[in-house]
Amino acid sequence: MWAHVWGFLYSNYFRFWLKWILRLLTGKCELQRLLGGAEAGARRTLSVEHSLESSKNKVLRNAVHVEEAEVEKCVRDIMKEKKIEQKDTRFKTNLHISLLQISGYKKLYLNVENLRKVPYDSENEEHEEQLIELWNLLMPHENLKARISKQWCDIGFQGDDPKTDFRGMGLLGLVNLVYFSKHYTNEARQILSRSNHPKLGYSYAIVGINLTEMAYSLLKNGTLKGHLYNMVSGLPQMEHFHQFYCYLVYEFDKFWFEEEPESIMHFSQYREKFHEKIKGLLLDYNVVMTLQD
Repeated sequence: MWAHVWGFLYSNYFRFWLKWILRLLTGKCELQRLLGGAEAGARRTLSVEHSLESSKNKVLRNAVHVEEAEVEKCVRDIMKEKKIEQKDTRFKTNLHISLLQISGYKKLYLNVENLRKVPYDSENEEHEEQLIELWNLLMPHENLKARISKQWCDIGFQGDDPKTDFRGMGLLGLVNLVYFSKHYTNEARQILSRSNHPKLGYSYAIVGINLTEMAYSLLKNGTLKGHLYNMVSGLPQMEHFHQFYCYLVYEFDKFWFEEEPESIMHFSQYREKFHEKIKGLLLDYNVVMTLQD
């Protein structure tokens, strides 16, 4: 309760006076202090984002919603509103980077969401090609005897036809699985092999799709901002989301075997424990969570 009261008082009263006092003492507005002091990365961009969202100035508030093409004009408009000289190239450059990261994150979420909304369609040739590519990447020495086959269980699908397993995450689940298998082929095959452990085994593909949901939810609720703002000094791309997914797959496999669950029936419990671990790591302002090629 007291936390909510303090938050309300700070946002509506104390923050204004604190900013006023600091401007009086330093001769700089909040954005100038943020962009002139902190190094590039999550700490700076998250602070800039919060400052813009909390501003009573409409131009500043709207800045967190600009498209990439509008960023340069938005920077000029903010400098004009805050009476900052246009020749202050450091401020201009740093604000430009932060706004690109902010707008890029929002665009990345929309792109991921759009891919998630695409249902797997067995009549779509491109979808089918990706599915067969997944099999060939993971099982190079074994031919798939038929499109509808029990063989799909060998790479961790639930039944004869994998399309039913993509319902929750749509095409995004398949794209993630293929990306990991294509860019980290040795690791993917090793993890698939480990997933067939007689005691600690799990369904590789199903868990992979589940981790897609985890990555998606972390992106959606903004938890991935710190990681992406540290990783990309500009516009985060779909590639960066896939890279984070690869990290999750690799780390979950290690986590699963370190925890030694009693059985796969306890998957939800350990999945949530892993989720909490990742969320904790993402709280670090300096976090970067990727595998390296």
